[in-house]
Amino acid sequence: MKKILKLTLGIIFLLTACGGIPVTETFPTSIASPLPPTRPASATQTFTPAPTFTPSPTFTSTPIPTATWVVQGPGDITVPILLYHRIDISPIDSRYYVTPQKFEEQMKLLHDWEYTTITTIQLIQAITLGTKLPPRPLIITFDDGHLDNYTSAFPIMQKYGFTGILYLVNNYIGTDQYMNADQVLEMYHAGWEVGSHSQNHFDLTKLNEEKQRAEIVESRELLEQLLDIPILTFAYPFGAKNDSTLDYAKFAGYVGAMGASGYTPAQGEWNLYYLQRVEIKGNEDAKTFTRFLPWLGDPSFLPTDTPVP
Repeated sequence: MKKILKLTLGIIFLLTACGGIPVTETFPTSIASPLPPTRPASATQTFTPAPTFTPSPTFTSTPIPTATWVVQGPGDITVPILLYHRIDISPIDSRYYVTPQKFEEQMKLLHDWEYTTITTIQLIQAITLGTKLPPRPLIITFDDGHLDNYTSAFPIMQKYGFTGILYLVNNYIGTDQYMNADQVLEMYHAGWEVGSHSQNHFDLTKLNEEKQRAEIVESRELLEQLLDIPILTFAYPFGAKNDSTLDYAKFAGYVGAMGASGYTPAQGEWNLYYLQRVEIKGNEDAKTFTRFLPWLGDPSFLPTDTPVP
């Protein structure tokens, strides 16, 4: 399996030499697959929602010196992986909602503390083969494919020079309050990565093996047919996994997979198919958020407390 994985990553790396998705405008190119031709909009996907959040136009970017990328790996790598669901105001005070204001404070802090987003493909290449990474690498992921990932998270992250990974539930795409295929592709062409989050978002450990195969293996095939882009990683719904789900993730051809309840930014071959992510909940502000970060920065960049009337 390791030989097959390394061969797969080697092929991906060679393809990237001919043109791939840039991680940022100032750093080396990732090993993601080449961009496909622009896909025409579906006749059934005509709804374009109005953005629900507009970042402040008065922001002045904090200058960050050009960081020197150095080879990390093969072996264990320190890369925090953040997990978000919704970037919106919750009608019921749900833990899955992070308000746009809090989210922007968190992104600004990561920017000011000189974090750089990378893709899961870059992380996996570092773990298995070794590759150059920035000094403070970070992965930001979003599960389920909610519409506010496009209307709120996307413009905020663009503002601070970040890209992320969308983990999509295949049968949610284009339904009410979820992104459609064209919105997903717009983010993909802006440098985001796209992975599978199953076919229907079931707890996979409660399914028989035939249904597990459909959720894990077929979801990849259908997403690639719909979007015409490579789907190389998987995120287990609810973070639930067992031996058969891990086996199907490998059988499906994914090069890695995400958990949902990480406790450390340490990543390696030992958890390649259950990479550790920490969920960022709605009650986190920029100050409490720092406990998830392995590298801290100048505390003067932390937002000041706002008096409550």
